[in-house]
Amino acid sequence: MNPSLKGKLAVVTGAGRGLGRQTALYLAAHGVTVVAVSRDVEQLRQIEQTIRQAGGVAQAMPADVSRPETVEKLKKEVEQRFGVVSILVNAAGVFGPIQLIKDSDSQRWTDTFAVNLFGPYFTCRAFVGGMIQNRWGRIINFTSAAALHPPGPLNSAYATSKVALNQFTRHLAAELEGTGVTANVLHPGDVKTEMWATIRAESERMGSEAEGYRNWVRWVEQTGGDEPQKAANLVLRLLSEEAAVTNGKFLWIEGGLQSPIPSWGDDAGAQPWR
Repeated sequence: MNPSLKGKLAVVTGAGRGLGRQTALYLAAHGVTVVAVSRDVEQLRQIEQTIRQAGGVAQAMPADVSRPETVEKLKKEVEQRFGVVSILVNAAGVFGPIQLIKDSDSQRWTDTFAVNLFGPYFTCRAFVGGMIQNRWGRIINFTSAAALHPPGPLNSAYATSKVALNQFTRHLAAELEGTGVTANVLHPGDVKTEMWATIRAESERMGSEAEGYRNWVRWVEQTGGDEPQKAANLVLRLLSEEAAVTNGKFLWIEGGLQSPIPSWGDDAGAQPWR
């Protein structure tokens, strides 16, 4: 347990499974009070029970973070029961349609943005004010290397939503400079999660246009994928005082299967009107 984290309050979205679940478990093991958020009530009950049985403090709060009114209700309930949130981890995400744009399901395409972009926007908007008032906070949004890869077929919804999430987080980070609060994105690695299984199932039903996906699925299966604990470890490192200067960055796990690739630099060039 990390004494400096004991009693801090975290909201973790997507906490019912996969990377969100692993992150919630790690935070609770280090003394953080965890509010576990997901749309799946049964999964939340399980993670809440697991944390409590291990001696941690957790509260399951089912919510659809893609809906602003639901997030406002979540905020009120969290603050009434526990106080001000210090840590926000947006791990909830969907891959969306694996389709050519001309053939794409428009509802699934826009739903991908609702979860991957609008959800983090709504939760950041809800909880960042309290962090600023307390002069300490950490916002960590889970992104993907897909946002940095060259564009290809079939991935327009997911990759574009993560590009937008990256830029949103950078804007938020710029607003937070000097407040004691930071906002960053991290690529959690190539993990064999439920999302990986969904991509495998969908790509196997498709033709040659999905061969790149099938290659990735096989690569993750053959290597075993990155350990989800690596992403949780990176989250914990971002909670340290040493990480207080890390803001608006694209971060990579240590020893990931995929080598880090350039994201953005600190100097974007001078703007002539400034």
